[in-house]
Amino acid sequence: MNTFTKHEYDMISDRGHSQVGTDVSILSDIYHSKNNIVIWKRNIEKISNSALKVLNRNPNLEISRIVSSENIKSTLIDEIGDDINFNKFFEDISLLVDIFCTLFQLNKVGIRLACIDKAMCPRFHVDNVPCRLVTTYCGIATEWLSHNDADRSKLGTGNQGKSDEESGIYRSKEQIKYLCKGDVGLLKGESWEGNEGAGLIHRSPNIEKHEPRILLTIDFV
Repeated sequence: MNTFTKHEYDMISDRGHSQVGTDVSILSDIYHSKNNIVIWKRNIEKISNSALKVLNRNPNLEISRIVSSENIKSTLIDEIGDDINFNKFFEDISLLVDIFCTLFQLNKVGIRLACIDKAMCPRFHVDNVPCRLVTTYCGIATEWLSHNDADRSKLGTGNQGKSDEESGIYRSKEQIKYLCKGDVGLLKGESWEGNEGAGLIHRSPNIEKHEPRILLTIDFV
C-alpha cells in the first residue's frame, strides 16, 4: 500500500473529482487532471428494451473480444445473431466503441459484454488501467466513492479481511454513490499518467436474482 506525504495527499485530493453532464461532450473532461470519474447521463429505455431481447435469446451472454470501430457491429452479429430487434443495442455499443477509440486515439479496444447474476468485483477497489468505460443496459449499476469520502489505506490487504461495511473504507452508506442504468462512466485508473493513488474507487453492486444485469466495459488493449 502506498503512503504519501501531506503535500502528496493534498495533490491527490485535488485530483479526485467528478464531472456529470447530459451531453456526450462531457466525456472529454476525463482529460482534466482533477477528474477521476466523468459521467454522461442519458435515457436508454429503447436501447434497454433491445438489450433485453438479446438477453432473451442469449441468457448466458458473455463476450470478451478485441475490436475496432470498423468491426464492432459485425463482431456482435457474429457472436449474438442478426435480428432487427437487436439493432438499437448493437448501434449503441458501436457508438461507445467509436467514442472511446476517438477520445483516446486508439485503433483497437477490448470489450466485455455480459449478463451478470452476481457481483463480479464485490469489494471496493481501484483498477490498474489508464481508463475504463462502463455502462449498464439493464439492472443496477456500478457503485463508487469520492476520493475525499474514502480511506484508501483500507483498499486491498489494508481491509485486514474485513468487509467494506466493517473495514472503515467509508464512514457511512450515504457516501456511496451510484451510476444509473444507461449512464456512461469513464473511470480513471491508477495507470493514467500522473494519477497514481487517485484511481477511482468502485465496486460491483449486489444483484437480486430476479434482476438481470447487462454490463459493457471498454478498455485499452
